[in-house]
Amino acid sequence: MISAMPDPAVNVTEPVRAPAAIPLRRVVATWWPLAVSWFLMGLEGPAISAIVARLANPEINLAAYGGLILPLAFFVEAPIIMLLSASTALSRDWASYRKIRAFMHGVSAALTLLHVLIAFTPLYDFFARVVIHAPVETIEAGRLGLMIMVPWTWAIAYRRFNQGVLIRFGHSLAVGVGTLVRLSVDGIVLAIGYLLGSVSGTVVAAAAMGAGVVAEAVYAGIRVRPVLRDQLKKAPPVPEPLSTRAFLRFYVPLSLTSLIFLIARPIASGSLGRMPAALDSLAAWPVVTGVVFLFRGFGVAYNEVVVALLDEKGSAPTLRRFALLLAGLTTACVAIVAAPPVSGFWFHTVTGLSLPLTALAKMSIWFLLLLPALSVLQSWSQGVILHTRRTRGITEAVILFFVVDVGLLTIGVAWGGATGIYVGLAALALGELSRNAWLRWRSRSARLALAERDAVSGA
Repeated sequence: MISAMPDPAVNVTEPVRAPAAIPLRRVVATWWPLAVSWFLMGLEGPAISAIVARLANPEINLAAYGGLILPLAFFVEAPIIMLLSASTALSRDWASYRKIRAFMHGVSAALTLLHVLIAFTPLYDFFARVVIHAPVETIEAGRLGLMIMVPWTWAIAYRRFNQGVLIRFGHSLAVGVGTLVRLSVDGIVLAIGYLLGSVSGTVVAAAAMGAGVVAEAVYAGIRVRPVLRDQLKKAPPVPEPLSTRAFLRFYVPLSLTSLIFLIARPIASGSLGRMPAALDSLAAWPVVTGVVFLFRGFGVAYNEVVVALLDEKGSAPTLRRFALLLAGLTTACVAIVAAPPVSGFWFHTVTGLSLPLTALAKMSIWFLLLLPALSVLQSWSQGVILHTRRTRGITEAVILFFVVDVGLLTIGVAWGGATGIYVGLAALALGELSRNAWLRWRSRSARLALAERDAVSGA
């Protein structure tokens, strides 16, 4: 018997094929609970503005809320903003979790002390009068609101740290439930303040924000316990244990990004206070940015999705396609809200702004038309960079944002010929566009590496 010999002309080696792209529904399933959470969280700002606008002295209290309380509270919490991304990316085993947890509590204690010093000492007057140059009538209202929000930073840090663990181990729906808890407490406090009618709008706003965040943090701490017990503690140790040096090398550039970004908020408030229509601009600012944040949150939520799924081979093409679809959808949503019939209904009937402030807000929102789409594309590029654990490019992008934003604000103040909110929103939009372009450029090598990983390779 003559055995059959293989034909040398036939290549019997099978090509090594790329893994199948993950289905779009997998990305949607990971994203939508986080998106709902961000959307619900985005409702907090408009809800607070709507109540403050219906209490006594609405222009003053809205200006204090948007021009003093929020910028200073966000400035203090800036170093812990990126704990969500860090926890999602690095809480892979019990040792890493404990290291990040110790860091979270230490930094939170220091930042809470800073918050107390700003709210209860003459430091507040320096920030309010010299740095922000707030209208005189808003300063005391802002001071009391900032005092009430002392628990804010520690609660935010604890909540974001535990949410990262939930996302890492497939429980992103719990993040949305936590946001519902937060909004429920917000609603109760706002309803009490509105029904009483005699409480200052800034007190009601600060009490609602503080109580809501604390409630959400408590929920996150309870909800994460079974995940820690049944999943994280049983997870195999990572090949390279997370050292303090490695964590700081990963996290410090991220924290610098949030610090630089949020420093821009008090600068924006200070610039609006030095331009024409200062009080009206500061009053309309939280209302306009709040409604856009409703849709911007969809893109912000996408960052953690990219971080969580990009480890899987075949994920990059689907994640990129979803980003483009989401960018188009969010732009369409903002365009609908900005259309005259809808914008008038929203700003006057729903939010309760006076007719002059409604007219200002209706014009202002168009400056932010592309901001939600930029947030989506930013999350894609930033997630790719986070995947490499080389986060310097993210810091560089925020520095560029800061330079463009503050530069345009400075020009606006020096010129003095345009309404403050128009200059502020234009500077914000152009700063974000510059930031996005830099992130895309800095992520190009990582995107090429992912494309090679997921491409078909012949034998």
